[in-house]
Amino acid sequence: MLTQDPRQAGDYFAQKLAYLTGPFELSGQIKRNEPITIVDVRLPSDFQAGHIPGAINLPQGKWHTLAGVSKDKTAVVYCYSQTCKLAAAAAVELAAAGIPVVEMEGGFEAWEKNALPVER
Repeated sequence: MLTQDPRQAGDYFAQKLAYLTGPFELSGQIKRNEPITIVDVRLPSDFQAGHIPGAINLPQGKWHTLAGVSKDKTAVVYCYSQTCKLAAAAAVELAAAGIPVVEMEGGFEAWEKNALPVER
């Protein structure tokens, strides 16, 4: 039987909470006008079809430009779904450039499933 180390578990989940958010949490941040930049890393055509209100589109291949993001706001990145790794890859690149960043778990699919507003 595998024995879990409670201290390691605590460290792991604290790290997870520091760098992940969910659709409802993000919706609350938007309503409170928190200093965030919502970054949609999907293809421009998918962004145009619908995205989180106020999001900017920064697809793969453009991350290095840092267009629309700044070091004084936390970038909240999202992609297609829970299994899409584009948001995590973008987060690595943005963090390396000194941008504070978190990932929204579940991607745009989770946003829509929770019937949150979509901008078209």
